[in-house]
Amino acid sequence: MLLDPPDVSDREDKGSFFGELKRMARTSGAVGGIAARVAGERMFGIRTNRADHAGDLKTILGGLKGPLMKVAQFLSTVPDALPEEYAVELAQLQANAPAMGWAFVRRRMQGELGPDWQKHFSAFGQEAAAAASLGQVHRATLPDGREVACKLQYPDMTSTVDADLRQLRLAMAVYHRMDSAIQHDDIYTELAERLREELDYVREAAQARLYGIMLADVPSVHVPVPVAALSTKRLLTMTWLDGRPLMQRLEEDPPQEERNAIAEALFRAWYVPFYRYGVIHGDPHLGNYQVRPDGSVNLLDFGAIRVFPASFARGVIDLYDAIRDEDMNAAAEAYRSWGFVDLSREKMDVLNEWARFLYEPLLDDRVRPITLSDDPQFGRAVARRVHAGLKRTGGVRPPREFVLMDRSAIGLGGVFLRLRAQLNWAKLYRELIEGFDAEAVAARQAAALAEAGVPAPAK
Repeated sequence: MLLDPPDVSDREDKGSFFGELKRMARTSGAVGGIAARVAGERMFGIRTNRADHAGDLKTILGGLKGPLMKVAQFLSTVPDALPEEYAVELAQLQANAPAMGWAFVRRRMQGELGPDWQKHFSAFGQEAAAAASLGQVHRATLPDGREVACKLQYPDMTSTVDADLRQLRLAMAVYHRMDSAIQHDDIYTELAERLREELDYVREAAQARLYGIMLADVPSVHVPVPVAALSTKRLLTMTWLDGRPLMQRLEEDPPQEERNAIAEALFRAWYVPFYRYGVIHGDPHLGNYQVRPDGSVNLLDFGAIRVFPASFARGVIDLYDAIRDEDMNAAAEAYRSWGFVDLSREKMDVLNEWARFLYEPLLDDRVRPITLSDDPQFGRAVARRVHAGLKRTGGVRPPREFVLMDRSAIGLGGVFLRLRAQLNWAKLYRELIEGFDAEAVAARQAAALAEAGVPAPAK
C-alpha cells in the first residue's frame, strides 16, 4: 500500500513547532500510558495488565514512521530502561510503516536533484523496494548501467525527531523516578545525538565509505558504495547489492554450514571495525543485513555509527581478561577507563555478573551455540538480577559511550541465537584482539575517518 497524504510538502522538512505538536499528539497517549501505569502501580497500588498495554503500544508504534519506533527497539535491549513487559513487546517491532506514494517521491527527487532529476537515471522504480523508520528505498539504474538504491528521507523528520525525543525523555524520567537502578541521563543524550545524526544522509554516505575502507579485507561482508554526485542531506544514492533479507532465508531453514557462515560474517562485520578502528555499527537488527547464496552478507544502513577512543576498546579487552582471570582490581580499572565512577566492591560484583553473561561464549574455547541455556528469557533473568543488585547497592550512572556497545553485543547475540549458529566464538575473538595496540588503532582510525570524510568525534 502506498500513501501520499495531501498535507505532505517540502515546507515540513524544515521542521516546525506545529509539526512537532502534531507528532506529539499522535504519540503522547502511548508514551503517557506507560508513565500513568508505572506511576499508578508505584504510588497507589493500582495493578494493571502491563502485557496487554505493551501489546497495544507495539501496535501504535509499529504503524508510525520515524525514530520513536527505532528508539523503542533500542530501549528493549537496554537493561532497566523500561519495565520488562514493554521491553519484550517492543523488541518485536519491525519497520513496517507503509511507503510514501509516487507524488512524494517526485517532489523529493526534484527538491534534491532539481526539476530535471530524471536525466540522472535511465530507469527509476516508482514502487518502494523497502520502507524503514526514517526513509524508503527505490531501485534505479544510472545511464552507465549501474544499479543503485536511492534512499529518500520522509518529510518533516526534524520535527518528528524532536517530538519523539521529548516523549522518550518523559517515559525514561518517569520510570527512573519510580523503579530504576540506572541513571539514564547520558543514555538519553547518546540516543538523541545518534538520532539527529541519522537525519544527515551526507554523513551516512561518509560512514558507508568508512565501512568500505574498514572491511576491505573481509571478503564475507559487502558494503554499498555511495554515489556522491547523487546524494544530498535527504537523498542517499548507493550501489545496489543483490541479496535476500536474513529473516526470509531463515524461514527456509538453511543448513548448519550456511548458518555458521552467516554468523561468522556478521561477527567480523561488527568487530573488525571495533578492534581495528574503534568504530561500532550501533543498529544490529535483522533488517540491516541481507544474505548472498555463498553465505556472505550485505551490510546496510550506516546511520547509527559510534566512533570510540582507542582506550575504550582497550577497556573492553581489559575487562575480558579480568573476568577470565577473576581479577577484581583489573576489572575495577577497566570500568574506570570507561568512565564509571564511585564503584564499590558490591557494585562491581553486580556489574561483573552482566559482564560474565556477555563474555561467557568468548571464554569457552570450543564450538558451541552463543548461549548454552535453552531458556529464551535467560538473558532477561540475568538483567533482572543485575537490576535488583544495582538497586540494592545504590545504582550506577553508565557512561554514554557504553550505550551502543552494550546494544550491539545484545542485539548481535540475539541474531546469533536466531541463526542457531555453532562456532568457536572464543577463537574468533582471540584472533581479533591478538596484538591489539591502542596507538595503532588510533592512527588507523584517524586515517580512515579522514579518507572517508567522517567528522572526527569531539574530544
